[in-house]
Amino acid sequence: MTIAIGDKLPLATFKEKTADGPVEINTDEFFKGKKVVLFAVPGAFTPTCTLNHLPGYIDNFNKLVEKGIDDVAVVSVNDWHVMGAWAQASGAFGKIHFFADWDASFSKALGLDIDLSGGGLGVRSKRYAMIVEDGVVKHIAVEENPGQATVSSAEAILEKL
Repeated sequence: MTIAIGDKLPLATFKEKTADGPVEINTDEFFKGKKVVLFAVPGAFTPTCTLNHLPGYIDNFNKLVEKGIDDVAVVSVNDWHVMGAWAQASGAFGKIHFFADWDASFSKALGLDIDLSGGGLGVRSKRYAMIVEDGVVKHIAVEENPGQATVSSAEAILEKL
């Protein structure tokens, strides 16, 4: 079953690289009392994710905050080292949260995992974006094609706020 509007996010623990090293982030604690944009990508450093999807969130970060967003986070089925390196390389370290769903457990719990083994990537997350308020999904947009970032783009999310 795929998560839907009105559903509470499942309990999960991510790893995130911080200035003090890796920390574990619990979904219940992170989303509690906040309005968050969470977007997911099939893989850090992959072309669409790096050249199209992430830059929109970096460029529109202040507009999202102005519209009432408390935090922006990206999640991917990568380890925290890769996600930390991607945060650094993109210039978004310390601005956007880069969550490692290293074993795809969160993606699977959402029903938004995808097997990209044919392309040599294994099990990954579908590309999506959601607006989450106090842990509850208020809007979700899932891309039909993992190589596109249209309905899950920052611009599309801004239109929903």
